Amino acid sequence: MSDNHIDDETGVETTGHVWDGIRELNNPLPRWWLWTFYGCIAWGIGYTIAYPAWPMISGATKGVLEFSTRGEVAKDIFAHEAKNADLVAALNTADLMTLPPSDDLHRYAVARGGSVFTAQCSQCHGQGAAGTEGFPNLLDNDWLWGGDQEAIAYSIRHGIRNETDLDARYSEMPAYGDILENDEITSVVEYVFSLSATDYDAQLAATGAGVFMDNCAACHGDEAKGDRNIGAPNLADAIWLYGGDRETLTETVTNARYGVMPAWGPRLSEEDVRAVAVYVHSLGGGE
Repeated sequence: MSDNHIDDETGVETTGHVWDGIRELNNPLPRWWLWTFYGCIAWGIGYTIAYPAWPMISGATKGVLEFSTRGEVAKDIFAHEAKNADLVAALNTADLMTLPPSDDLHRYAVARGGSVFTAQCSQCHGQGAAGTEGFPNLLDNDWLWGGDQEAIAYSIRHGIRNETDLDARYSEMPAYGDILENDEITSVVEYVFSLSATDYDAQLAATGAGVFMDNCAACHGDEAKGDRNIGAPNLADAIWLYGGDRETLTETVTNARYGVMPAWGPRLSEEDVRAVAVYVHSLGGGE
């Protein structure tokens, strides 16, 4: 409904629209608001001229100032790297095995390695490096491939059982569900369980000991303490990557496990690899 008329109370012309008997006065906008609005438009136009703004087919306009947040970040990174160039060079040539904790280079490596670990490694090993099921705890002293700085650096650089690095650490446990009978699996599980538990079937474990010697000792050793040369875990220390209860051990023996760690060498710089190795070693579980 349209009805232009002058409001009786204010003497101001209305907009000509009526909503439920209510008319809107056609008052002009305040001048301060208009000037602010016009100023914002002018500022916006100036901003799009001065700074990158308008999207194009393969990018955006650069603006007369050619400002770039990426460029500013790159400058900061370059300045940081230049400031630490001497430490980086020293880290790349240092003997990690003899680097004293009191040394400035060690402190730098720990600080740098901690940042890289948080960004790249904590998703699997946890923020505090305590690991979770299927991802090793890096705080204890139970290492499949060795826990000194050089061994840790190698594992980081080349990874575990991946298909992208020819130097990746590699081991593979066969799925004994295709090799052993069910009763043999049950007995060998009881034997392995008995190595770190007190509540077990001694007679069944004794039977399993023979199965273990015939099928498992070649990798895990006669005393089931593992072999770091081939990544065979110690089965006698009550530290388990996937769990040490009978059900989980049965799953492991029957179907095997095949955890994969990517090779970080192509993704991280050598100084970052070495820094992470020093950081992980400093957490208390390194040897």
